[in-house]
Amino acid sequence: MPKRPANAALRGLKKLLHLAARPAKSKRAHGGRVIHTYRGYGTHREVLMMGRVFRQPGFNLDLPEGSIRRDLADIARRTVRWGVKHVEVEVILNGTREVVTTDRDGYFDVHLHLESPLPEDRIWHQAKLRVLSPSRDPHSRRANGGAEAEAVADIYIPPSDIDFAVISDIDDTVMYTGVANKLMMMYRLFLADAKQRTAFPGVAPLYRGFHLGDGDRHCQRPLLYVSRAPWSIYEMLEEFFRLNNIPVGPILFLREWGLTLQRPLPRRAEDHKHDVIETMLALYDPLPFVLIGDSGQHDPEIYTAIVREHPDRIRTVYIRDVSDDPDRRAAIERLAAEIDRDTGCSLVLASDSLTMAEHAHREGYISEEALEQVRAAR
Repeated sequence: MPKRPANAALRGLKKLLHLAARPAKSKRAHGGRVIHTYRGYGTHREVLMMGRVFRQPGFNLDLPEGSIRRDLADIARRTVRWGVKHVEVEVILNGTREVVTTDRDGYFDVHLHLESPLPEDRIWHQAKLRVLSPSRDPHSRRANGGAEAEAVADIYIPPSDIDFAVISDIDDTVMYTGVANKLMMMYRLFLADAKQRTAFPGVAPLYRGFHLGDGDRHCQRPLLYVSRAPWSIYEMLEEFFRLNNIPVGPILFLREWGLTLQRPLPRRAEDHKHDVIETMLALYDPLPFVLIGDSGQHDPEIYTAIVREHPDRIRTVYIRDVSDDPDRRAAIERLAAEIDRDTGCSLVLASDSLTMAEHAHREGYISEEALEQVRAAR
């Protein structure tokens, strides 16, 4: 007997509420200060990470875990939480200690130059963080067990024998547009055939193929994702990658959307993406990169500029064709011909994941098994 649409929608709504509430559910998040960390990345000698210190109310409600009322209360606490500015955060990794201060929105950036190199027998490492600034709010201290907030940050360090890294756009490259709209994104994640409606067919096996290598080597290449979306949907993007079994990579590079009188608009997406790529090229010098984007925005132009600036560092550019405009397609094809002539770098304009996978397999980027999985997903 087919599922009733109303029942399916109700189940989807419950899942949606549970996801939206999850970041507020940990014991240390039930009121008071919380350190929210994002995945860090770097080399065995240098590490970068960021996070945020915020405060959210506890409400002192004794509601059963998993109930709709509990999820609604947790969503309310998460919605009204606010960043804690100008507090000191201690970061310790492998014996190196750094103290940073949060900005006006509670965010902090960490750039550690390690006194001793990280061990090379694993790719994930953990940094310990805690707030040093004394809290003036006794309720905050009681909510945190009488102590200031503490947290652990996961740090990804790629193996030394990888042959290249991948930088990929997210919006209209990995998933359908809607990432900047929280409600629309959650709707696409959980209602009616969510996986097929959010991720482009074949993306998951293609990216797993890039991550694991050509079959002869399982090198766990880094996958770095860039989005024009704000940091506030970080958890939702993580859930999207988990649901669709896409390698999450070390970090999501999102934009800061904090608005001020001096900066009334978010930073331009194309500037953000160009700067992220330049930073990664410098950090992982002389490692080559593969770039993946889409035709809907400025990815072809941004990537072409990067290729011209670093002709020996970019192996291939993949552009997902999401435009119905033949003039746009022709313009990208001209860019492809120009960089192939001037630098020898290939720009592949592809209407689907299989076209990318076939080229990647010919170049030795992914295995035969990964190619077949992309073909099956199509």
